[in-house]
Amino acid sequence: MSKQKHLVRFGLTTQLFVLVAAMFGFGFALVPLYDVFCQILGIGGKTAAQAAEVVEAPDLNREIVVEFVTTVNEGAPWEFSAGVAEMRVHPGKLYQATFFARNLIGQPQDGQAVPSVAPGQVAKYFRKTECFCFERQSFSANEGRDMPVVFILDPEIPRHIDRITLSYTFFALETLAGAVTKNPSGI
Repeated sequence: MSKQKHLVRFGLTTQLFVLVAAMFGFGFALVPLYDVFCQILGIGGKTAAQAAEVVEAPDLNREIVVEFVTTVNEGAPWEFSAGVAEMRVHPGKLYQATFFARNLIGQPQDGQAVPSVAPGQVAKYFRKTECFCFERQSFSANEGRDMPVVFILDPEIPRHIDRITLSYTFFALETLAGAVTKNPSGI
């Protein structure tokens, strides 16, 4: 009987181990699955992670309000704000907006901004040619600075769109045991 109990315990342990491994694998698969799902459905509001090449062809008969929203990841020691709350822009014309960030601690630290556009379906029409969000930002102790984003709205943006929100969340990137953690969005 003890041999049978041993086999039952071994089988249960094996099943639990497989279950834990499957849950762990599923957790890792969620991010790429979410990205594919959003890409297929055209939702999610992610903007490009690199500069876009554009040719200006302004549509002066249309005006769209671009609203700028900033947040700081919970507990992150940063000040972060947009230079203006919103801009009125013409599709097909380049614009520059400025954001300000300040390291609020007495030691150097790196930060990264993660962008999002709402409504999500307009993300493919929002093209950045220059953005502080493309790279990590290194700040010395208590340093603050302006950071630009240069963008253009594709003239093919649907006519019913008259307001877009560009939001950034600023994260602190920390060095752990000699390895730098990556930006949570992968950008």
